[in-house]
Amino acid sequence: MKLTTWNVNSLAARLQHVLDWTAANPVDVLCLQELKLTDDKFPLDALRAAGYEHCAVFGQKTYNGVAVLSRFPVRDAVKNIVGFEDESSRLLSVTLDTPAGDLRLVNGYFVNGQAPGSEKFSYKMAWLRGLREHLREELARHPRLVLVGDFNIAPEDRDSYDPVGLKETIHHTTEERDHFRQLLELGLVDSFRLFEQPEKSFSWWDYRMLGYQKNRGLRIDHILVTEAVKPLVKACSIDRAPRKWKQPSDHAPVTIELA
Repeated sequence: MKLTTWNVNSLAARLQHVLDWTAANPVDVLCLQELKLTDDKFPLDALRAAGYEHCAVFGQKTYNGVAVLSRFPVRDAVKNIVGFEDESSRLLSVTLDTPAGDLRLVNGYFVNGQAPGSEKFSYKMAWLRGLREHLREELARHPRLVLVGDFNIAPEDRDSYDPVGLKETIHHTTEERDHFRQLLELGLVDSFRLFEQPEKSFSWWDYRMLGYQKNRGLRIDHILVTEAVKPLVKACSIDRAPRKWKQPSDHAPVTIELA
């Protein structure tokens, strides 16, 4: 079973990229972020024709939005963080009925935060606190759980092209990294770091200043798994190829393979 997370930065603009990529990489579950469209505009027919018969969607006009596309049945969807008021469509939790049993999947487009000290950064801190409590409840019910998405956090210095120059800037702050660490302390594991990886492995590159060409990137798209899922993880990788395509998303897909 293969499961992928990908911030497509507008599904309307990148639908053909998704169809082309899944045709070449027929993953079983695809989690998308930044749909930037409402549920009624979601291209359900095209994605079902691509083999994703089961889709859970939580869209929003112009901004945000997340979806889970699956070859397995999807049920028990919960939108956003329980108990946390939020006008943005950022989190979607579902249960997948896989041949190996139930798997709880939480797909998130984490708050960007803009800059330390800003109102949006305060919102990010509050959202992350709410997420942690939401996950605590989810984990109590679902020991087999996977948390995926665009976290907008580079958890370690090696996840940034310039950890010194960008120290304590957005995505690199001590506060953000503390929240990432607290997610791990709930009993989650960074699947990418279960394996030896090439140096300077990133999942996002700025469109500006030849960010991709110069590999001025960040690893901010993550797949975290519980201890119950960890033994099943056989590989985790970032596919840089779509970032080279014409008018690409600024993010690359990240995939884990589960036995």
